[in-house]
Amino acid sequence: MPEGDSVYQLAKRLKLMEGREVTATSIRWPSYATVDFSGLTCTRVWPYGKHLFMQFGNDILQTHLKMEGSWSIHRAGAKWRKPGHAARVVLQLADEPRDIELVGFWLGLVEVFPAREYHERVSYLGPDILEPEWDIDEALSRIEAQPTQTIGQALLDQKNLAGLGNEYRAEICFIAGVHPKTKVRDVNVRRILEISRRLIWANKDSPVRVTTGIKRAGETSYVFGRNNKPCRRCTTLIQKDFLGGDGDLERVIWWCPQCQPLQGK
Repeated sequence: MPEGDSVYQLAKRLKLMEGREVTATSIRWPSYATVDFSGLTCTRVWPYGKHLFMQFGNDILQTHLKMEGSWSIHRAGAKWRKPGHAARVVLQLADEPRDIELVGFWLGLVEVFPAREYHERVSYLGPDILEPEWDIDEALSRIEAQPTQTIGQALLDQKNLAGLGNEYRAEICFIAGVHPKTKVRDVNVRRILEISRRLIWANKDSPVRVTTGIKRAGETSYVFGRNNKPCRRCTTLIQKDFLGGDGDLERVIWWCPQCQPLQGK
């Protein structure tokens, strides 16, 4: 699933929509199949956590990539249809000499709502970790309010802070020397949030996500996806398991048994 930095970069790419008039709309989502932005100008494109927002007149289009979604940009009339790639949103915008066409494939969420409802719609999300002045104290308060939750669950819970995904969780916990299954009450949450912010902020404009400081292929991560490979610090073999609970989907976790001992009970 794309994480906050991927959506941040996507929003930057789609900034070309701003100031352009929509010339054709096709939303292939049952609830919004009749929505038509034609004749309206796109005034703003922005991310919030893993969500992408576009404003047309007084309405906002919200999408989420989930596991398989993507957006692509084409010249109108160019071939973009691919076997197995379902287009959920197609937007055509004015340009010379030919209009631009933006296609959202396999989007996991599509919603359209009045712009006046925006703050209410995102109120359930925690602070966006990629906001220039993000509210670390609010994120800290939300996480520490659930002391028996594991830190691994807390970092992925978008109600605590918006933008982190499984890859960042694995790398943040390693850098902090914390096992993902350690309870919130047994860790220094503020330090973990500071690491989280530094790590994702350093990657927000990078085409390749790097947590080790080394951009060479195969050396960009410490533990993510490295089951049974030697730890880059101590050579102990990396282990993996699954972590979920409280209705959450179980996700893979990776850790070094030597560098990330499980604390507490």
